[in-house]
Amino acid sequence: MLDEIDHKILSELQRDARLSHQELSEKVGLSPSPCARRIRKLEADGYITGYSVQVDAAKLGFGVNVFVSVRLDRQVDDRLVAFERAIAGYPEVCDCWLMTGSFDYLLRVSVRDLEEFERFLTARLTRIDGVASIESSIPIRQVKYQAARLR
Repeated sequence: MLDEIDHKILSELQRDARLSHQELSEKVGLSPSPCARRIRKLEADGYITGYSVQVDAAKLGFGVNVFVSVRLDRQVDDRLVAFERAIAGYPEVCDCWLMTGSFDYLLRVSVRDLEEFERFLTARLTRIDGVASIESSIPIRQVKYQAARLR
């Protein structure tokens, strides 16, 4: 079970994983050695699964995100596997979730512009065997982002 200091460590590292042990220990009220031990334990216990960099996709030229809901013609293993295998090879797809409800998958597609999205849609997504319907939504702005819920 995590205590208050563990939650503070996770919160601070989620905000900035580049904090030194010294900086982190000051923020959470521990000395550096116990803080480092707690980090190692959080990693060993699987609470911390890795470290990464948040990249500004718009600065790389991919400023348009589109959420795409996909329904397959049949929800059988071979269709699911084929769809997921195809999606894994498309760099435009940043997230893919198997869903409950009226659609089978929810994708977040990152593209340069709507023309690129149209090419992705017509040349790739609609050509995957088993795709029965597609619904796209274009977000206006991101209201909140949090990598993981901590409490």
